[in-house]
Amino acid sequence: MGLSGRAAIVGYAEWPSRRKWTGPMLHSLEQWAQLGREATRDAGLEPSDIDGLCASHLSEASHFVPATLAEYLGLSVNFAEKLDLGGASPVGMIWRAAAAIEAGMCGAVLCGVSAAPPPPPPHPPREVDARSHFGQASPDWGSPQAEFELPYGNVAQNSGFALIAQRYAAIHGYDARTVARIPVQQRRSANQNENAVFHRVSIDEEDVLASKLVADPLRMLEIVMPTTGGAAVIVADEAIAKRCKHRPIWISGCGEHLTHKTPTWAVDMLETPIGPASRRAFEMAGLQPSDMDLVSIYDCYTITVLLTLEDAGFCPKGEGLRFLRDHDLAFDGNFPCNTHGGQLGFGQPGLAGGMSHPIEAVRQLMGRAGTRQVQRADSAYVSGTGGVMSEQGALILRGE
Repeated sequence: MGLSGRAAIVGYAEWPSRRKWTGPMLHSLEQWAQLGREATRDAGLEPSDIDGLCASHLSEASHFVPATLAEYLGLSVNFAEKLDLGGASPVGMIWRAAAAIEAGMCGAVLCGVSAAPPPPPPHPPREVDARSHFGQASPDWGSPQAEFELPYGNVAQNSGFALIAQRYAAIHGYDARTVARIPVQQRRSANQNENAVFHRVSIDEEDVLASKLVADPLRMLEIVMPTTGGAAVIVADEAIAKRCKHRPIWISGCGEHLTHKTPTWAVDMLETPIGPASRRAFEMAGLQPSDMDLVSIYDCYTITVLLTLEDAGFCPKGEGLRFLRDHDLAFDGNFPCNTHGGQLGFGQPGLAGGMSHPIEAVRQLMGRAGTRQVQRADSAYVSGTGGVMSEQGALILRGE
């Protein structure tokens, strides 16, 4: 049961990740239109080929998002989905698009996320809602977070991921210098990516260890920088994929798992949902972690990468530090991981940061990665993470 690998990613669009938006001020709908046009052209398709949509949110519509998009883009679609999985949403969009295609519901699906600031309203509210400072927390009345966590200081994401890292240290030990290899080596890849916010900005382990301590043991250079940007991909059936411009990248396995909203309610903070999601994806594809030529791991924090390496099966549980000592994660290393620089080097343009991981895997498998091209690139593992290691997904991509 599951995907049979008969749907492929055939084109993509990705805007540069920048700290400040320098382009025209576009509404989310307009950003979608531009991203969709760029991705469709990249695939060599026409807008009339698109009959499916996967989206997350729009600044102009809190409800009926797919219908609003279809209307604005002038599309008539047979499949539509709105996802609310945080950073796991892009991975979730892609496998849902593939499933809909394999079920015969549609032929080509546009999956997109925009993260550029829309124009301000003509009459902005006088006061900013103080709850906006709580990040991905649930501050509304009746929420367990609002009652049992936020009043006691467990707010936003830094504290949650730091709590997980502290637990890891208590159980398996923690070597900050070894963990610092993650952002250092991924930055080496970002230096080869002109779209990365940290393009041509190198760091070493000493820089990481000397950066500001934000939430013990996590330091500034172990945490993503919020940026602006946008991204989209086209998922298509076999018939459409055969007439596209680039090598089709087949979606041969997928998995998704959710267990909790915050670490407070996790049965075991070190047994993350990416484990079951990855095992399902590998089983569906009939492959093993050792079969992967590269990996694209969601990396909002260094601890996210460490736990994903373990739980996805690239090394045994508790041996992630040893794995990091034995491997080089840069594009030219012996374990290519996040060859676009990861979000730690590329930046995190909202949900487009999550889309950067499948796009980079596709770019490598299509042979379009330029100076950071991995020599052999036929199979890739991709992960997505939402919340605080709470909603996670995995993809196995093949270029054949």
